[in-house]
Parts: sequence; structure tokens; C-alpha cells
Amino acid sequence: MPTKIKVMSAGAVEAMVRGLGAEFERTSGHTLDIVINTAGALRDRIKNGEAADLVILPPAALDVLEAPGMFVPGSRINLGRTVTGVAVRDGAPVPDISTPGAFKQALLKARSVGYTDPKAGGSSGTFFAGLLDKLGIAEAVNKKAFLGRRGVEVAQAVADGRAEIGTTFISEILTVRGARLVGPLPGELHNVNTYTGAVLAASASRDAAMALLRALTNPATAARWTAAGLEPAFLT
Repeated sequence: MPTKIKVMSAGAVEAMVRGLGAEFERTSGHTLDIVINTAGALRDRIKNGEAADLVILPPAALDVLEAPGMFVPGSRINLGRTVTGVAVRDGAPVPDISTPGAFKQALLKARSVGYTDPKAGGSSGTFFAGLLDKLGIAEAVNKKAFLGRRGVEVAQAVADGRAEIGTTFISEILTVRGARLVGPLPGELHNVNTYTGAVLAASASRDAAMALLRALTNPATAARWTAAGLEPAFLT
């Protein structure tokens, strides 16, 4: 019997969740209620008792939530991995980010720098704030920073010219017209994040949620995950 499936997902995999989810709706007859937010915000909402059927978060966020009987056994499956990238407005000069030192200089020279507000709970923003501290340029960059609530807002700010250079996950940059991907963070600054799905045991639509999870991790979709800037983690 057709049912509604509530999906709570981090933004880095939004393009694939929505794209494959729409196809799943057509073939299964089920409907999806997709909630997209930062990993931290969704983790807290679930922790505070908000009901859902399928959650897609980084493993660390799921670890915080996991308790005996929290998730359907065997339903915790890696979906995709993406890396932190650097973006500029399409047509703008491309900065040198070939080495950590060059990237540091690019941040210092830029008129404005966009990244996700760490207070919003985004994985990329939390990482980047720590990176600025590590590079010793947090004060200089934050004086001219544009902070987005989500990575797509950062990429849109770059496309609109509100941020000269921006950093967020590549899978988010690729969804925004007018934002040009320069490349991943260089050398030891390279940052990879995995997104994992799990079905909640309390779900009233467990079977349908499991079917959706199988559709998201169908090996036949691997090339589409790659094209969206995500390594299909379910193949490894």
C-alpha cells in the first residue's frame, strides 16, 4: 500500500536524494517528504524526538544518535562521499589553490570569502572554521566572511558576486548555476565527508523506507552519483 516516507537528509547529497527520490515515487507509488538541513541541525531535531523514516547524515552524527533499537538492524548503509571544494563566480579569475600556501594566500587576497556558518551545524563550515584557525588566518578571513546557513547558499553567494571565493562540498557547488568549481582543497588540507543512510526502527513505513534506501544504493545509479560530485560509497 502506498505510504509517505519522511526523509531527513544533509544537504551535500540533496541532488541525488531528490533526483532518485522522484523516480522512486513514480515507480513505487510512495510519496516522499524530504527535509534538507545541516547535519548538526537534523541530528539535534532527531535527538529531540522528531519522527522520521530515513535519515541521511555523516557517520559521526549517526553515532551520536545511535542507541539500542534506534535503527533497523542492517539498515545503516553508506551512500556517497564528497570533498570540500573551492568555487569562484563563472568568468572570474581563477585563484591559485595548487598548494596549501597558495590557497592561504588566495583567501587573504580575496575581497570576501564564503563558507557555511559553523553555528548552523554544517559539516563543511565546522571543518573550514577549524582550518582557518590552523592556518592562522581566522581573524583576517572572518572580517570579510559571508556565512551561509547551508553550502548551497555559499555557492549561490559566489555565483551572485557576494563572495569572491567560497568553499563548501563539491556536490553542493555543482548544483548552482554561475558557480565555477576551481578544485578540491590541496594537499594535507583535503577533506572528505561520507553520508550514511539509516532507517529508524520507530518508523511506521519501515519497509517502504528500506525500499527507498535500496533504490538510492542501486549499483546502476553509480555513474549518476559520480556526476553529482559524490563517490558512490555503497560500492565499497
